[in-house]
Amino acid sequence: MGEREGYCLIMTACSSREEAEKIAASLVKNRLAACVQVTEITSFYEWKNKFTKDNEMLLLIKAKTALYKEIEAFICRNHSYEVPEIIELPIRNGSGGFFNWIDEVSI
Repeated sequence: MGEREGYCLIMTACSSREEAEKIAASLVKNRLAACVQVTEITSFYEWKNKFTKDNEMLLLIKAKTALYKEIEAFICRNHSYEVPEIIELPIRNGSGGFFNWIDEVSI
């Protein structure tokens, strides 16, 4: 384990598994992300003055921080939501082998 900079976890949510898998596969195939995990979630939120509860698919995207803007633009171009959630969280610590793997599979 060690402290490292230059890596992040990006989160976004999609309304369908099909959309989530399409975005996930494209990010990995285009080497923008090393890995994208997709899992079902239930979201509670207010949108346009209406309380909403939706089943969504959460994408956890592991990537290099330097690629964030490109990933954000890709998600915006390929997402069905008017305002998709796109959040970047820095990865401060992790196994050295994990960081090395991200470097190997990402541009």
